[in-house]
Amino acid sequence: MDAIKIRDLFDLAHTRAAQLLSGCIYPWEALDGIRETVLAVGASLPTEEYDHPQPDVWIAKTASVAPTASITGPCVIGAGTEVRPGAFLRGSILVGDGAVVGNSSELKNCILFDGVQVPHYNYVGDSILGYKAHMGAGAITSNVKGDKKNVVVHGEESYDTGRKKFGAMLGDYAEIGCNSVLNPGTIIGRNSQVYPLSCVRGVVPAHCIVKGERGVFKKCGE
Repeated sequence: MDAIKIRDLFDLAHTRAAQLLSGCIYPWEALDGIRETVLAVGASLPTEEYDHPQPDVWIAKTASVAPTASITGPCVIGAGTEVRPGAFLRGSILVGDGAVVGNSSELKNCILFDGVQVPHYNYVGDSILGYKAHMGAGAITSNVKGDKKNVVVHGEESYDTGRKKFGAMLGDYAEIGCNSVLNPGTIIGRNSQVYPLSCVRGVVPAHCIVKGERGVFKKCGE
């Protein structure tokens, strides 16, 4: 049976969106609640630890944000996180502690758990990236189908998400290789790895390796 429920993918101890996510079964159900969650989280943050440089934007005092980064609220950037030059944060974004949002990377309506890295030329839209997930340079989430129909998650069963915009869900410790494309509705299980230059769709189980056109293989020793 497909292991694609929130409990299968994420350790909620590593995100300030735990309340939102714990109220859902499947991760895409949380996408509509990100905006309100970011606003609620931001309003609850201690002023001695977070700056509030513009409406609906909260940035940890220990975070490093390049002057050329563009940030639109609502947005929360956690402690020790680095936002590099040219990053484009378009709103409804919750970035955890110790994360990296890299040069020219673009984020929109997404949750990044603690320790997530999207460090070089990445696009993350309508997506959730679990604890310490990493996207290699140029890897992107594609969040709209070419025919503009609802996104369907294809696993052992097909799950119509009812959404026209849905990128990818990356379980904790997922590793996405450089210049890979995660098609709409892709779910990568915990501790799974996608090789560079891969085009992925559907469900990748936990502890697997995606080797491009060669297919999906269990990791040795798993």
